[in-house]
Amino acid sequence: MELMSHSSTFLLQPENPDAASSSSVSLTYALIVLNQPLPKFTPLLWSHAHIRVCADGGANRLYDEMPLLFPLEDPSHIRSRYTPDAIKSDMDSVKTEVLDFYAKLVLLFVNLNVHVMERIISELNLLDSLQIAITGPYVEGFVVFIIDESKDQDTTDLHKCVAYLRDLTPNTDKSELCILVAGALGGRFDHEIGNINVLCLFSNTRIILLSNDCLIHLLPKNHSHKIFIQSVEGPHCGLVPIGIPCGSSTTTGLEWDLNDMEMRFGGLISTSNILKGDIVTVQSDSDLLWTVSINKL
Repeated sequence: MELMSHSSTFLLQPENPDAASSSSVSLTYALIVLNQPLPKFTPLLWSHAHIRVCADGGANRLYDEMPLLFPLEDPSHIRSRYTPDAIKSDMDSVKTEVLDFYAKLVLLFVNLNVHVMERIISELNLLDSLQIAITGPYVEGFVVFIIDESKDQDTTDLHKCVAYLRDLTPNTDKSELCILVAGALGGRFDHEIGNINVLCLFSNTRIILLSNDCLIHLLPKNHSHKIFIQSVEGPHCGLVPIGIPCGSSTTTGLEWDLNDMEMRFGGLISTSNILKGDIVTVQSDSDLLWTVSINKL
C-alpha cells in the first residue's frame, strides 16, 4: 500500500527550521475563504497560498475581519494587501461595498448573467473607473475574478471553489495541490457536514478544513498514512470513520492506539485521543477523518 505523508507546515512561518518535513514532494497551496469567522492565523495561510479564492460571503469576511487582525495598520492598506484572486458568488451575499472596494482594481466577470452584471456596474458606478471583461479561462495576473454561480444550486460554495481550483491545476500537478479552507468549521452544523462531504467527494485531492481550534482532513483508505506533528498541533486528536463502518484500523503514536480495531458510529470511534510523539501512523480499510487541535497561534 502506497504511503501518503501529511505535515501541517502551513501553520508555521515559511521556511521555519523547526518544521517537521513530511516528504520530498513540494505541495502547492491554495486558500479558500468561506463565510465564517476567519481563523486568527489566516494571514499565515495566505502567505503559503499561491492562489486565494473567496466563496461568496467569504469576501465580506476577508474585507471586514482581516483588518481586525492588524489593529495598528490602516484597514484600507490591509484590504489592498489581502486581495483575493477570485470571488465565486451567486451575488446574493457579497456586499456592494466589498465589490466597490475591489472595483478599484480590475474585475473580470466570468459566466455572469448580463442583467446581474449591468446591475453591479450601475450600483458601483464602474463605467469610468474599471476595465471590464467577459471571458472564460483563468489568466494569472492582476485581475480579481467575479464568477457567477447562481445557476448552480445543487452544490455547496466549497464544492464550487474546490472544482474551480482543480480545473486550474494541470492534471500532472493535481497530486501536489493542497487546498486550505478557512472558516470551514463552526457555525451551522449542516454547513460543517456539507464541508466534510466535500472531502469525500474529492477524496483524491488534499483538502484541509480549518478553524481557530482544529483542523480536519481525510485519510483515504487506499493509502497508509504518516502524519508529521508540528509544534503548534495537539495534544488532542481523533480518528473518525466516515461514510461506512471501519472494519480494521491500526495506529502508532497515540495515547490510545488502535490495533486492528473496528470503528463505527454506535460503537467505538477514536475521539479525545492524545498525541504521544511527533509522528502518527494510520492504516485502515475505510476512509477516516483525522482531526487535531491547534494551539500557540
